[in-house]
Amino acid sequence: MPGSLTRLQRYYLLYTGGFILFVVALAILEDHGMPPRWIGYSFLIFTISMYAVIGIMSRTSDVSEFYVAGRRVPAFFNGMATGADWMSAASFIGLAGTLYLSGYQGLAFVLGWTGGFVLVALLLAPYLRRFGEYTIPDFLSARYGGNAIRMVAVGAAILASFVYVVAQIYGVGVITSRFVSLQFEIGVFVGLAGILVCSFLGGMRAVTWTQVAQYVILIIAYITPVAILSWSVTGNPVPQVVYGQVLQQVQQMEGRLFDSPAEVDARRLYRERADEYAQKIMQLPNSLVLEREQLTAKINELKASDAQMKDIVALEKQRRELPHDPEQARLRWETAMYAAAERAAPPIPHAAAFPGDDADAARAQRINFLALVFCLTVGTAALPHVLMRYYTTPSVRQARESVFWSLLFILLLYITAPAYAVFVKYEVFTHLVAIPIDKLPGWVAAWSKIGLVSIEDINRDGILQLAELSLNPDVIVLATPEIAGMPYVVSGLVAAGGLAAALSTADGLLLTITSALSHDVYYRVFRPQSSTQFRLVISKSLLLVVAVLAATVAAQKPGTILSMVAWAFSIAGSAFFPALVLGIFWRRATRAGALAGMVVGLSIAIYYIFRVEFDSVAWLGVSGLRMEPWFQVQSTSAGVFGVLAGFVTIIVVSLFTRAPESAADGFVDAIRRSRRRQDT
Repeated sequence: MPGSLTRLQRYYLLYTGGFILFVVALAILEDHGMPPRWIGYSFLIFTISMYAVIGIMSRTSDVSEFYVAGRRVPAFFNGMATGADWMSAASFIGLAGTLYLSGYQGLAFVLGWTGGFVLVALLLAPYLRRFGEYTIPDFLSARYGGNAIRMVAVGAAILASFVYVVAQIYGVGVITSRFVSLQFEIGVFVGLAGILVCSFLGGMRAVTWTQVAQYVILIIAYITPVAILSWSVTGNPVPQVVYGQVLQQVQQMEGRLFDSPAEVDARRLYRERADEYAQKIMQLPNSLVLEREQLTAKINELKASDAQMKDIVALEKQRRELPHDPEQARLRWETAMYAAAERAAPPIPHAAAFPGDDADAARAQRINFLALVFCLTVGTAALPHVLMRYYTTPSVRQARESVFWSLLFILLLYITAPAYAVFVKYEVFTHLVAIPIDKLPGWVAAWSKIGLVSIEDINRDGILQLAELSLNPDVIVLATPEIAGMPYVVSGLVAAGGLAAALSTADGLLLTITSALSHDVYYRVFRPQSSTQFRLVISKSLLLVVAVLAATVAAQKPGTILSMVAWAFSIAGSAFFPALVLGIFWRRATRAGALAGMVVGLSIAIYYIFRVEFDSVAWLGVSGLRMEPWFQVQSTSAGVFGVLAGFVTIIVVSLFTRAPESAADGFVDAIRRSRRRQDT
């Protein structure tokens, strides 16, 4: 093992050095006139080719290698692979953007995601590794007995992982559509090809060594732009140390910008627009008929007065784009009303904790902050694709050590994200807000085409106000090099890092889904006598099917990356956390209790997400579902109710059913045995 570890370290040091030289070479070529589009293609082709080479070299036909990398991954490299598996498009692309938009409130993601690994280290990782086998449904079936709980666990693992993987593929589409000028839908499937070359031939073995390579790229790509920005603003290239100074400057600019007459006027106009849409919605269906009649009358007047054809065409286009029926009008106008109301709301100071207009608003913010921290913490400790990584280490001790390394590698990104948000906000306030709209930098138009940036001169003064600028959180990190005027090679580097983050997590998630279907359903339930080769054929075939299905859903742009990921955490936490923790630490937990608890917890989480969130989402084809949140908790924290319901249900049902047989006691004793020889 020591010789093998030294050889791996040498290989990855050479790989890191080669990647840095590649970036330097592109920077030199850009300085000599290389077009930006070629730089984007160079990063895309080089990185995916490297992942493909690693995937091909790691191909295997051994079941243990395919599902758990032969249980031979050293703790250091398993920690690095877990870091890449964990730092998805949500962390790389969405976290800094959320901190930019919501300031203090966004720290809930940092606290919840890091806190979850503490629970993994204390409550789950050592016991799962001591158990062995391949999947989380394997563990639950062995602890509680029977195939019913295995099938429920499979369903929950597939649902949580599928929602999560859709978010990753969506992130790939955003990156490719911007940096290599592909259509979003085509970019999604290009990214899909990158995912498949990493995981198709070698399963967990290929995914592990590809993820180590992807971590190297994503961490370099994440830190480089903000380090350059920190140097240009403060003269110090360590943003984590000096961003507090810049935050003070941001707070001073907020004091000037937020209450300026132009900003107040813009927010007033957006408030009036929101009120107009509210009136239209209340007066349906008459308001829709009236609007169509008014447009028709204007068109007829223009035709009679020999007006310019372009004005007539514009009005006819407006008439064609009117909703076809009152229900469609309600959905569309509600979306516009919420968007206008959001722009009309007073901006939130970046460093303000729970700033509400009144005590009720501040209380709602505190509740949602704590609820989100809770959901992300237990969700992290219950995500199947993360927990599967601890099956791959040689021993229980190394499983514990790999959690330490995971936290260390994740720390490098998470302590940088708050600095990212502050430095980008400083740049936006300094070089974008309050400048003439006809002199906006080119990146604004480029990202507007993708739909992640929106500019509207609502007060028609020709000057960009803060309220007139709408930035999707997914754009902040990707656009930072352009916002700060850096060379395009830095933009390409960031795109490569975001692609690595999305692909690494997508690989692990797809492997979790296909393992659940091929190993837990096909092999364990229906065909236990099937051959090893045929099981791998089934797994690879399912990998293709699930990947294409996820890409198809992602192409519909179902939501922001971070919101989809938060839903996945709530689903996973509600389904798995109570059953796993009580299964390890409470002997009295029964099969009936665990089965009921998983079904109840999962059902409540899904019900809450749909009823609170999905009302005006056209791709689902649903309407009229939205309800008022319970205790003002947002849908991203649905796991609060699911996890608590799961614990209560398992405990109550277990106490009212017959105690587990001695085999269950023996299982608990075996996985909780603490003698030194068990940890080596």
